[in-house]
Amino acid sequence: MDRAARWWIAAGGAAVVAVAGLAVALLAPDEPAGSPAPTGTRAAAPGPTSAAPRRAPASTPAPTAAGSLFYVDPDTAAAVWVAANPGDPRAAVIRDRIARVPQGRWFTRDNTDSVRSEVDDYVGAAADAGRTPILVVYNIPNRDCSGASAGGMPSHAAYRAWIDQVSAGLAGRPATVVLEPDVLPQMSNCLDAAQQGQVQQSMAYAVRKLKAASPRAKVYLDAGHSNWLPPAEIARRLVGAGVKSGADGIATNVSNYRSTRDEVAYAKRVLATIGVAALRAVVDTSRNGNGPLGDEWCDPKGRAIGTPTTTATGDAKIAAFLWVKLPGESDGCIGGAGRFVPERAYELATAKR
Repeated sequence: MDRAARWWIAAGGAAVVAVAGLAVALLAPDEPAGSPAPTGTRAAAPGPTSAAPRRAPASTPAPTAAGSLFYVDPDTAAAVWVAANPGDPRAAVIRDRIARVPQGRWFTRDNTDSVRSEVDDYVGAAADAGRTPILVVYNIPNRDCSGASAGGMPSHAAYRAWIDQVSAGLAGRPATVVLEPDVLPQMSNCLDAAQQGQVQQSMAYAVRKLKAASPRAKVYLDAGHSNWLPPAEIARRLVGAGVKSGADGIATNVSNYRSTRDEVAYAKRVLATIGVAALRAVVDTSRNGNGPLGDEWCDPKGRAIGTPTTTATGDAKIAAFLWVKLPGESDGCIGGAGRFVPERAYELATAKR
């Protein structure tokens, strides 16, 4: 499954090229991918596109983060591109409908010596603003089963040492943490039983450390999405990974396009199977405004941004709709995986729904 690397301060080593119409978040050669694309058959990446700019239809409503409890990261690729291209006809739309919506910041690198300060800076900035940051922790060994985002820490001992530092960076402050997207659903594709057990043990360790470092943090273990594993199977894996031992619940649809309705129903079935009344779910709504295009996972056409990040879900079992994947980052077909493509962001923001 392809993963999309993203711009985030915690990564380090990235270069940014501000060229209108092209992918702009360029990774250093040894930088791992971070923000995931949906599961599915991998396609070759032909490179970025550069369609002519268009202006937004006046009838397309813009989402808003007004009143949101969540922090707007000022350093997303969308925000960086907007700042560098104020005269581009697409800039206002991308700014208002994407960059100003709270989104996840991904922590994916082997940077045990620096990740504590990076988390501290990010969580501290959110605390100063009176908002809750969204963090995505994605660095477990053997992640992505040798796919485009292959990597992670070199051992589970190293991973746990890294988690110790991530946790310390929270320093008792509020945060919403999505833990290891796609790892539990995907692990049986490439790991034997013993290795799967190690993954679950390390995730359970991460839950304990994150919650001990900040009881105010909400930790959600990733559960894939409604078109992947049956609820009973993912529930079994989640229990093995510590969802009953202090976690706040599960996350679904990370980097996918499944409809909110389907994901809410799926999440509630998984939660019911786990059987812990206090657990809740969060759903990634960043790109699901038009639902999926069949089973196409790689930059499908005609998709749209979904409900902006909010806790107003209308369902007591769903804690939040979150933008976990960053809209505008390629899945790997219209540009290199994880590269910000302004035209893709613009299309998602203006698509008819």
